[in-house]
Amino acid sequence: MCIACDTKLNPESLDEFGDRFIRILNHGALAVMISIGHRTGLFIAMRKTGPATSRQIAAEAKLNERYVREWLGAMTCGGIANCDESGSVFTLVPAAAEMLGGGNGAESLAYLAQYVAMMGFIEDKVIDCFHRGGGVPYSEFPRFHEVMAVDSKQTVVDPLFEHLLPLVPGLTMALDNGIEVLDVGCGRGKALLKMAAEFPQSRFTGFDLSVEATREAAKEAEALGLVNVKFEVRDLSDFHKTAPIAAFDFITAFDAIHDQARPDHVLAGIRRALKPGGVFLMQDIGASSNVAENKDHAIGTLLYGLSCTHCMTVSLAQGGLGVGAMWGEQLTRDFLKDAGFRRIDRHTLSHDIQNYYYIVKP
Repeated sequence: MCIACDTKLNPESLDEFGDRFIRILNHGALAVMISIGHRTGLFIAMRKTGPATSRQIAAEAKLNERYVREWLGAMTCGGIANCDESGSVFTLVPAAAEMLGGGNGAESLAYLAQYVAMMGFIEDKVIDCFHRGGGVPYSEFPRFHEVMAVDSKQTVVDPLFEHLLPLVPGLTMALDNGIEVLDVGCGRGKALLKMAAEFPQSRFTGFDLSVEATREAAKEAEALGLVNVKFEVRDLSDFHKTAPIAAFDFITAFDAIHDQARPDHVLAGIRRALKPGGVFLMQDIGASSNVAENKDHAIGTLLYGLSCTHCMTVSLAQGGLGVGAMWGEQLTRDFLKDAGFRRIDRHTLSHDIQNYYYIVKP
């Protein structure tokens, strides 16, 4: 028996959900339009122009006016912009100008909307996986590392020295004196490059599955003249066997472990690669392993959606475990303990609403 089908709903409940569903559709469309506004520079253009016509805004952004005019309609109906009574002069709502247009030197949050657009882009391939199983490989996400580099800049790279490294007492002094550092799932290597420039006596290594990302990282290191950092393309599925033994003093993994085909093997490899007294700093999604405890999570819906359309599926595409982004603290601790770690301290940082920071030692 289908309990849901036999439950009689009153008209008010149906009307309430109907109204909510309309808001969902509008907000979904608005997220894609915000992504477009970010990628085309329209928010920055509107901050510069102040109250302006679609023609003036298009000229400032060097874009086609007809498309800008339609985009402005979406921004106005979505409460991101205001227009005059004639419907021809537009200006960003002050809070939107600040948060989406990079006001007062702040980083724009508009880039986050790109994740929604990415989910739509990959929808057909993910639906195919619903039917046949398996996953969608990294190669099907052409802009993922580009978006992640921006995300990482705000959560990891910019606050690296002020908030992240101080989580490990004495680490900055050790980096000054010279130690061996590994970043697992380094992407384009922004965090490593920043540390390599700041701590020339230390040596830095980055591993990532992406040829494109490691190539970009190596090019930037060369352009910056950094000789104490290197990047390698590595599939870490067998890292529990192939990791160098006791080779690194400090290992990091920023929002990377849950994407791995075999996070258990990667964590065991990290344990194997740590020198005695070494420390592992792991940033990963802050959530519970119990979905019922995530119902009030501020961005839980977004994170489950991203997991379904990226994090989980790229792992399954490699024949992996597919733990997903929302694997949660309980499962994370189980994996860390199984890998041989006994001291696990979890931190939250005020600048990052979506991640936990684990300081882990054998």
